[in-house]
Amino acid sequence: MEYPIDMNKPWYHGSPLKLDVLCEGSTITQWKELAETFAKKPKTLSYYKINGRIFHTGVKKGILYIIDEPVVLDIDIHQHPRTTMDKGVEFLTTRPLKLKRVC
Repeated sequence: MEYPIDMNKPWYHGSPLKLDVLCEGSTITQWKELAETFAKKPKTLSYYKINGRIFHTGVKKGILYIIDEPVVLDIDIHQHPRTTMDKGVEFLTTRPLKLKRVC
C-alpha cells in the first residue's frame, strides 16, 4: 500500500500528552486513524495493506492533534527514513510546528 500524499489535506499527530507545539523530529501522518492509534502509545502495531485496518496494543487515552500551520514537503517535513510502514504513511518534522487539539 502506498499512501497518497495530498498537501491540501491535514497532517495529524497523536499523543497522550497535552501539547501546543510539536517538537522537531516528531512523527506526523495524513492517516487520521493511524495518528489516533499512535496517541495510545502501542508497543505493537500492524495494518492490513488491502483495507488499512489497524491492529495495536495501545491502551492509554490519547489526544489527536492537527498541524495548525502550513507545511512544505521536504522543507518542514520529510519521509521517515527508517519507517517500517509503507511509503507516504509516516513523516518526520524538521522544525517545531503549531498544534491544535482535535479530540
